[in-house]
Amino acid sequence: MTNNKTKYLVRISVLSTIAFILMYIDFPIPIFPGFLKFDVSDVPALLGTFSMGPVAGVVIQLLKNILHAIVKGSETGGVGQLANFITGSAWVIPVGLFYSKVKTRKTAIFGLVAGAISMIIVAAFANYFILLPFYAKIMPVEAIVALGSAVNAKIVDFPTLILYGITPFNIFKTITVSLITLAIYKKISPILHK
Repeated sequence: MTNNKTKYLVRISVLSTIAFILMYIDFPIPIFPGFLKFDVSDVPALLGTFSMGPVAGVVIQLLKNILHAIVKGSETGGVGQLANFITGSAWVIPVGLFYSKVKTRKTAIFGLVAGAISMIIVAAFANYFILLPFYAKIMPVEAIVALGSAVNAKIVDFPTLILYGITPFNIFKTITVSLITLAIYKKISPILHK
């Protein structure tokens, strides 16, 4: 029993550390607002979710963001890390719930799609009610909207920023990260289950 707990904690620690490192390899994508940066740090959380369940995925999301906040500091007053944790958790929970029932490629894909939809919806509401209003205390609302308007003239306020900037970014991110996860999970699955 103790040996299993130790293995579980070690796997979570390793995946959290990899996710934390991957957060540093981020970059803006020119067709989205500049403050939205793409990274693949959700891949280790999804791998952990597939191999150990949704709780492990949420813990990996939490640890990578705590480490990121401690080491990098908070350029965004913690909003970036909070957003990453909320959206990442909204993604891994449905994935883990579906995949833990029947572990097949089909349920993995279904879980990733359900998780992506969950993440996109939660991100829209969290941005509208929590994240953007909080971020507006650090940066003026006009400046945040201007970052979106610079790439899409339809962005004129928070609702249009979410609709035409944040939501398309999250769709792109969930598709890309899901494809990467599907491509590598079976190859590294034996390592995760040792």
